[in-house]
Amino acid sequence: MHRMSEFQAPDLPTPAALDRNYVTALARGLEVLSCFRSGERLLGNQDIARRCQLPKSTVSRLTHTLTLLGYLIHVPQEGKYRLGTATLALGSSMLSGLDIRKLARPLMHRLADLAQAEVALATRDRHSMVYIEHCPSPQPIDSNLDIGTRLPLATTAIGRAWLAACTVSERAQVLDYLHRHAPEQWAVAHSLESQWPAHQERPQAQLTTSFGDWLPQVNAIALAFSPGRGLPLMAISCGGPSRLVSSDMLLQRARPELERMVRRLQQAIYQA
Repeated sequence: MHRMSEFQAPDLPTPAALDRNYVTALARGLEVLSCFRSGERLLGNQDIARRCQLPKSTVSRLTHTLTLLGYLIHVPQEGKYRLGTATLALGSSMLSGLDIRKLARPLMHRLADLAQAEVALATRDRHSMVYIEHCPSPQPIDSNLDIGTRLPLATTAIGRAWLAACTVSERAQVLDYLHRHAPEQWAVAHSLESQWPAHQERPQAQLTTSFGDWLPQVNAIALAFSPGRGLPLMAISCGGPSRLVSSDMLLQRARPELERMVRRLQQAIYQA
């Protein structure tokens, strides 16, 4: 749960208030599953209640139901839960259906070798960008980034690339969501809004940067693209520790290759 600040959102309409077919219980169950982040093994009801901003009694019923269905596994020694095999089946099915990963993988490795940096492919999920493919840096870097990693939308290069490239109407919806659920991210995104196209009816790529904005010691650039075929807008980033990956190198050496990579990837998608 994000700390509330002076940027606390006003009372905005929720999906449940706007859509009579919205199933609140289902939405809450999915929110519980989404609480588990990359690298986290166990969460208790109190952890989940805090992140979902739900009463602990409600969370207890949800985790009990999800455990019976196989989406969670209860670890009695810890009094906590871990993701179950049913979620693994869902995730594996989703990833195996993304041919874009197979097309992008060799191009990502080429960029990583050229820039001696990490390269990632991600798409948006609420106020995060989720890695769906990842190529580690050829340099020995202590990094826990991998497929499934979630990064903030507003402070990372890959998130900013998505925000810059999406349509104006979609961006407005996302900013409303950030206003309600992640006010600190909304404040950052709002300050950058003037840099993005004000009238845009279809996705349009724009290179974005984050030089110490997400983490003080991390530099990255990114570019978004629309893969088509019903797939969501995606973004590719290239970056790493500032001691090894300078902003000048990213802009002068990695940027042209990143732009070529996105063009080649879109051509490959069209021909596939």
